[in-house]
Parts: sequence; structure tokens; C-alpha cells
Amino acid sequence: MDIRAFQAGQTEDRFHYKAFLPATVCHEWVIADPELTDLLGRADRALGELNAFAQLVPDIDFFIRMYVAKEATQSSRIEGTQTNIEDAFKDADDLDPEERDDWSEVQNYINAVNFAITALDTLPLSNRLLRQTHEILLTGVRGEHKQPGEFRLSQNWIGVSLKNATFIPPHHDHVPDLMSDLEKFLHAEDLFVHPLIRIAIGHYQFETIHPFLDGNGRLGRLMISLYLASTGLLEKPALYLSDYFERNKTAYIDHLMAVRHGNHMRNWLIFFLHGVEETARASAGVFRAILAMKARIERDVLPRFSARRQDNAHALMRHLYARPVVDVNMAAKIIDATTNTASALISDLVVHGVLVEVTGQRRNRLFVFNEYVELFRR
Repeated sequence: MDIRAFQAGQTEDRFHYKAFLPATVCHEWVIADPELTDLLGRADRALGELNAFAQLVPDIDFFIRMYVAKEATQSSRIEGTQTNIEDAFKDADDLDPEERDDWSEVQNYINAVNFAITALDTLPLSNRLLRQTHEILLTGVRGEHKQPGEFRLSQNWIGVSLKNATFIPPHHDHVPDLMSDLEKFLHAEDLFVHPLIRIAIGHYQFETIHPFLDGNGRLGRLMISLYLASTGLLEKPALYLSDYFERNKTAYIDHLMAVRHGNHMRNWLIFFLHGVEETARASAGVFRAILAMKARIERDVLPRFSARRQDNAHALMRHLYARPVVDVNMAAKIIDATTNTASALISDLVVHGVLVEVTGQRRNRLFVFNEYVELFRR
């Protein structure tokens, strides 16, 4: 199908309302569009640059944890939560009671991402994997009673009510067949569709099907990263588009709706590919900044510690790249030393500007590797 001939689907009369039944997507997609082709090439090259950094950066999995935490907070923020990236690394007891529901949703998202990335070693990106990931996403948080891990068996909608909905996805009877078609499309080797075009269309289709009663937005955005990792387009899952979607939230929603109501798939693909290029280049820039910061700390800060304390300082710094929030008790466990020794080490890192105390308390103080965290707020 030439993309210019794309028809998104049709409304379907149900009892007292009209649901949108999307067209299937598992078929050829012909794109003879110079602007799209050029943008696709730029996005592809940006991913290649990001891949190069992912292979060069030592302890890359530590930094990936930060990207997962950023993705969790940004994707959840689109849904209305307020947890920030450093809060994601705190314990529940370190938060005010009114902050803990949002924090729990972010923790579930982090757990769901980590589960799915690991599962890709043994499972393809499939409806089975999406359902398992969805179950982790919703267990024990708001939405836990909305069939975690199961495709919906009732009608859902986007908006304040079914009567006043801004969008009504297909009736639940269609969900199994539509999701089966989507799964086939993501893996069909006989279709010559570039992976970035494939996942852009796949994300649109997932959000349009809205196969779960809750959590569709978060899982649909996560599906993008999982697909890029599963196809080898990214060696490491270091690209997450939720930050781009959150910063352009109105445009994101408008583009999805424009596909459904006006068949504007081309405009959605342009928006999506711009996001891939922008995010990949920004992520590569963060890796550059991390390497420069790490080199500066190892050159200018750590040599100031006595030879006897060097090992402890290096061990704590290595931990901070994976989890940039620490307290004295945690530091003592990391360096296998007394709390007095850990407290002295943290105090020195505060003096040298590596750590910042964020509670303002005399007890139960928390310290943040603030310069590092700031790199992920860009």
C-alpha cells in the first residue's frame, strides 16, 4: 500500500455509541516521499551514533538504569504522576505519604522495563511478553483491579465518560485479532518495511487498539524501546521517547488523533522520526557528558583521597552511576565499612561538590550525585 492511499479505519455502531475500528497494518507500506526518506536516514544515523557510544562506554548497564528511571518518570508523568528522577531511587520511607502512590507506579514501571529487557533474551517481542509486562506494570498500584496482564473484555474510552469520550477504541471483540495482526506486522520478514517505520506504525496501532483497560500509554511507549532492542537496531536499550512525547504532549496526541480521523499517517511518521533523531542525538550527548564528567572526577577529585581510601571512593562512585541517591548506611554496606568511615567519605564528596545533601535534616540524610542526575534532566 502506498502510504498516500492509507485509510485508518471506520467507525462502528455499537449500543448507544460509535467505536473506531482501525484497519489492519500487516501489509506492505510503500513510501516514495523524499522528506520522509531523508528524515528516516537521519534518524537511522543518529541511532548508529548512539549505538557506538553504547559500545564504548564502560559499565554501560549502570547508565542504562538511569535511562530506565528517566523513562519511568517521564512516561508516568504523561499519565499525571509527579515523581522525579531522583525520587525514583529513594526508598518509600524517604518520601512523604502523599507521594508514595506516584512513586509506586514509577517503581512498577522500572520493574516492568527491567523484566521485559531481560525477557527479550528468551522471548520475542510478542503479545505474551506485552501481557506479562503489563501485569508487572499494574500489580499493587492504581489500576490493579483492571485486569493486569489480560486484554480487555469490556469497552474502554479516552475522556471523562463513554458518552463524552474524545476517542473510543475498537470493541473488545476485535482486540484479539487486531493484536494478532500487530504482532505479525512487527515480525513479518517478508514485508520490506524499515524498522523505524514499522514501530512508528506499530505504536500508533497499539494506542488505537488500546488493548488493556489501563496502562496502554505507558506500555505502548515502552514497546518502542523493546522493539528497537529486539531487532538489534539498538545494542542497548538506551533510547526512550517518553521525554520527547511529554515535552510535545499536545502534538503527540493531536498527531495520533489526526491519523484516526484524517488518515494523516505521513505527518505522524514525520513527528515520530523527528523524535527518534532528536532523542538519539541527545542521548549520545549525555553519554559524551558522562564520560567527560567521569574523567574529570577521576582526575581532579579521587586523587585527593589517601591511598587507603581510594578503593572505597572508587567503589562508592561506581555505585552512584547506577543509583545516584545514597545515605550513610547504604554507603557503609557498599564499601563494607563502619558508618563513621562511610560518613567521612560522603562528607569529603560533599566538600568536593560530587554529592549534595537534599533533606536539610540532621538525621536520615540523603545525598544525591546531583551533577550526574542533571545530565538526565536535559
